[in-house]
Amino acid sequence: MTKIKSFIKKEIVFSIALLLALVSAFIVKPSKEYISYIDFRTLGLLLALMLVVQGLSSCGLFDYLVKKLMSKIKNRRQLAFMLTSLCFFTSMLITNDVALITFVPFTVMLLDYIDDKQYSVYLIVLETVAANLGSMFTPIGNPQNLYLFSVSGISIGSFLSLMLPYTLTSFVLLIIAIAIIKPKTIENTPISNSKDLKTSHLVVYIILFALCICTVLSLLDYRLMLGIVIVVTAVVNIKLIPKADYILLLTFIAFFIFIGNMKNIPDVSQFLGKMVLGRECYVSIGASQIVSNVPAAMLLSGFTTNYEELIIGTNLGGLGTLIASMASLISFKFYNKTKASNTIEYMLTFTLVNILFLIVLTVEYILIG
Repeated sequence: MTKIKSFIKKEIVFSIALLLALVSAFIVKPSKEYISYIDFRTLGLLLALMLVVQGLSSCGLFDYLVKKLMSKIKNRRQLAFMLTSLCFFTSMLITNDVALITFVPFTVMLLDYIDDKQYSVYLIVLETVAANLGSMFTPIGNPQNLYLFSVSGISIGSFLSLMLPYTLTSFVLLIIAIAIIKPKTIENTPISNSKDLKTSHLVVYIILFALCICTVLSLLDYRLMLGIVIVVTAVVNIKLIPKADYILLLTFIAFFIFIGNMKNIPDVSQFLGKMVLGRECYVSIGASQIVSNVPAAMLLSGFTTNYEELIIGTNLGGLGTLIASMASLISFKFYNKTKASNTIEYMLTFTLVNILFLIVLTVEYILIG
């Protein structure tokens, strides 16, 4: 029982998704139609990208980049700009959660090395915001983008054009937020325990990443791409196969079933359709604050075809509460494990920064719209 409670606490979103799917199955009896609910292309792309990113990390790419950049850092403001920019731009390609898993632990370790933990809360919050906002620019930046890009049929050019204004504004806001940090000189920045760059493996994973991009652009069948990624990854480093986030894939499947069943209940479908219609962006921002933006995207997409508004809304909706974007919990967990962690300070700083960013970007949406 203790293990079950611990699992539910750790994987709360999956637990809720599974419960919703099971409850809905009592209303809409299981049938062959359940299979049609599931978007296998999205799941295949997610799995492939997770494996490729694990591969890029295992060959020391991220360690190498950080080590090179750190040799040029002279003060705290430069350090903040470097780490925040890394989260912002890498999240566009490796997803927001992977960017935070990669760079937040490094930040905690680095601040410990240089004995400067005074602004760790603010810096980690900025990294989290940067990862969530940088990831919104591309279809592969986060799970909801990948899903909505897949079901909407929108072109890659249209997607990038749609999110470009908000991405640019976000980066300007981050620069302003970083400017607040005093440029205190950093005496030394020793980097230890970094991985050596495995060039041969790096080339392999870059090729696999290119295949993933070809699939996103509909130039390659997802089944062929996924097969190649799994086989090559198993040959190069089979230990990476179990490291993919399979709970996330199961969460998607559970939500697919729940949403499919809701659409087959006339009263529920009609109510949600009326609530969402014409208010897609605002409803998705609000829903994201309660259930997080990935489930919000999957749920609301079943009741509207105005996918562009959902894309904007679920990305802006990643700001706000701690659970608005599940990636934000990653940073919080890493920070909470530090010796001098202050949960109240973190929550206050996180909420204030997120609300300010959300207000500015929502105003931008109103002006553009």
